[in-house]
Amino acid sequence: MPEPLSPAPCCMPASETGGRVRPEPIDTAPTAATDGMVLLPGGEFLMGAEDSEGFPDDGEGPVRAVRLAPFRIDACAVRNDEFAAFVADTGHVTDAERLDWSYVFAGFLPAALRRGAPRPERTPWWCAVTGAAWDRPEGPGSDLAGRGDHPVVHVSWYDAAAYAAWAGKRLPTEAEWEYAARGGLEQRRYPWGDELDPDGEHRCNIWRGTFPTKNTAADGYRGTAPVDAFEPNGFGLYNTSGNVWEWCGDWWTTEHRGSVDPTGPAEGTAKVIRGGSHMCHASYCNRYRVAARSTNTPDSSSGHTGFRCALNVS
Repeated sequence: MPEPLSPAPCCMPASETGGRVRPEPIDTAPTAATDGMVLLPGGEFLMGAEDSEGFPDDGEGPVRAVRLAPFRIDACAVRNDEFAAFVADTGHVTDAERLDWSYVFAGFLPAALRRGAPRPERTPWWCAVTGAAWDRPEGPGSDLAGRGDHPVVHVSWYDAAAYAAWAGKRLPTEAEWEYAARGGLEQRRYPWGDELDPDGEHRCNIWRGTFPTKNTAADGYRGTAPVDAFEPNGFGLYNTSGNVWEWCGDWWTTEHRGSVDPTGPAEGTAKVIRGGSHMCHASYCNRYRVAARSTNTPDSSSGHTGFRCALNVS
């Protein structure tokens, strides 16, 4: 197994390939089923933040008005059961399977797999585990028993885009993702308001305790949660803060591009990821805020990254 590259910004471990460019899937699927999708009217919203808890170098700000056309978006991240149906129908081989390894949090591994596993220098809590993949999320000997309704993980951007094409959909733009994640609230820190745990109630699946040594699981989960865990936001979307990072369609940039249906650059080496994950903690990765951004190379995969799909409205 090659020595992994240094990780991308924040907590995103990158594959050793450095984000090589390859052809993106062509959408040749029939009309998409809209079950489980939310129809959003679009219009103008305030994107970004200038938050005291934010990261200006990530390009979170400035706050700017963005106008979007109507679109549909999945209420939930894609489930393991849904991804299994895609693989059964197409024979798709994920990047993690092709490379024969993916990143797994060390705390989820038995000692035999932890021992000797390559670890990124900047984020040594990640282990590059041979045999880890979407259906073996903790490597050899693990499976998806009891996790059919959890978000699929260990999927690269290419894998997510291939699934979306098969379903007749696409990945959301970053602007669409943030508009949907906000749930109709303007310039709030989270999908439900400005307090992380209002009245002591846990609203999302993030790291609770001392990172990375102790997760109290006070919100009910040490790893991923079902895709419909916790209350939905005002638009009916679940888990737009925490649980798993979600791939967006855009190539990464910190330069904001247009105010009407913006997309990222025409090309690049890394893709946008939004939403944070069950691995995020305020001490090092306060990126489960709805304006927070991160990035990773499009062939990278890990145990805390998934996706949801979007669809144009004709």
